[in-house]
Amino acid sequence: MTVAAPGPVFSPWEIPFSYHGSWFGFSPVVAEKTYAQDVHLVSHQSGMHPVLKLIPATAAAITAAPQRLTWNHGEGRIDLAYENVDTVRVRGRGLGLRLLAADPVLTPFSGPYFYQDPVDGSYVFTVYQTGRRYRITLLRGQAEPLGAQALGGAERGVGLSGDWEVAIEEYESARAPYTATESFDEVVKAARAEFDSFAAAVAPWRSDRTPAAELAAYVLWSATVRPAGFVTRPAVLMSKHWMDKVWSWDHCFNAIAVAAGLPGLAWDQYHLPFDHQDAAGALPDSITHSEILYNFVKPPIHGWALRHLPPPPVPEDVYRRLERWTAFWLTARRVPGRELPHYQHGNDSGWDNATTFDSERIVETADLAAFLVLQMRELARLTTDADASARWNAQADRMRDALLLELWDGERFIARGALSGRTWSSSSLLDLMPIVLGEELPHPVRAALAARIERHLTAFGPATELPDSPHYEDDGYWRGPIWAPSTVLIEDGLRRAGYPDLADEISARFRALCEKSGFAENFDARTGQGLRDRAYTWTASAYLLLAAAHERRRTRR
Repeated sequence: MTVAAPGPVFSPWEIPFSYHGSWFGFSPVVAEKTYAQDVHLVSHQSGMHPVLKLIPATAAAITAAPQRLTWNHGEGRIDLAYENVDTVRVRGRGLGLRLLAADPVLTPFSGPYFYQDPVDGSYVFTVYQTGRRYRITLLRGQAEPLGAQALGGAERGVGLSGDWEVAIEEYESARAPYTATESFDEVVKAARAEFDSFAAAVAPWRSDRTPAAELAAYVLWSATVRPAGFVTRPAVLMSKHWMDKVWSWDHCFNAIAVAAGLPGLAWDQYHLPFDHQDAAGALPDSITHSEILYNFVKPPIHGWALRHLPPPPVPEDVYRRLERWTAFWLTARRVPGRELPHYQHGNDSGWDNATTFDSERIVETADLAAFLVLQMRELARLTTDADASARWNAQADRMRDALLLELWDGERFIARGALSGRTWSSSSLLDLMPIVLGEELPHPVRAALAARIERHLTAFGPATELPDSPHYEDDGYWRGPIWAPSTVLIEDGLRRAGYPDLADEISARFRALCEKSGFAENFDARTGQGLRDRAYTWTASAYLLLAAAHERRRTRR
């Protein structure tokens, strides 16, 4: 009998244990930067909500692989595996478990309510915060109700002992009694096969040279949810920790990462924010199950992203949506009579607190103009109307020329206040992002940008604030740490600008960083330590993108 390799092994304290399409996962992370002592079932419907805590009878070591979460203590063991997107099976051998309400508070209008269903004998929690029910069905062994229908602060849940097995389901109002149609081992085998299929599609090139590739694939696979609420398509959330949204630039990196093997999923990622494009043509800042925010936007990197995606199934749809998004910047975000658009806040740029925005908040920046030049080039390429194509190229030429005339001071790009007209420079990596224009930049400008990018390099990659700047902070969000999107954009721009050696070095350092420190939201540029959310999908996507490209270059040599 051939036994499948275990796949990547990880800690649920770092990466939630979940399943492709599911809205819940298992993790001790119960709120932003908040870790519980025990693993919880955490739902992401209507926000991030811990629902059940899973407490073994004796303290146990916990490990996870894509197909199974395991508690071990001596001869005792508990295993948990997903049967499908809304059902898990949990089995104990010689180790008991208590399944308890995560929130001990109950009022008539909020908190969990626990009861035993007289129809099938199952135990059910109804949870106000998620608006869902959670049913525990005993398949074998001993179950003891703890505080059934109790009010106030009483412990409520189920105690399991001996050799036992249960199914736990998340559902809405009612469903037929649960019946097991597969053994636990068959459930584990099927879950493993689902993950293996995904990993084979997104990282067929993986090998010992890319030791983090399977774990990166798992981060994406497990953070994907099925359509529900405002999420109109299968969506890769940024995380199944507290960053459980889709932001309107993060999604581009996830789309590119899965494009070669799963083009349908890639186009779903690309189109999801466009499904909520407003009357002005703007994309929302973020989307999640029960919330869409329009108070900020995100940078227009969507034209750049199209360069890395396969041909769209319906080019007219992409063109129409991208045209409206571009028109938003050319109308609502340009001062009359000026060529260059502006951000209204650092949040619009995606670099929320970058030092570029220290002097003023409403700013004409070089990165924004560069992204729009690329976006207009893509519109020119997408349209079948020759006149429209010529108009888009002419507009792109004008914006590129204005960028160089108005924001290049001969040595560096500067920023300009949209209200004051005042200009300034900063030591933020954001000011170097026009390298994304690559071959469109004059050679002296390319050379100056490449030299300044080198000054930002640490052993782990490009710091977002110059490391010797007085404004640099180790955990300063966009004022120092290394981020995946800036790394990918700069690496791509340098390569097209004619600096492949520097691009190779940036790629190698970032890949080594992920192999050392995982897929954190961002990283301390001096130590390489992972910061903030520790299971961030655009970081995993960046690793997959850079590793895949490196492997392609390697095979061509």
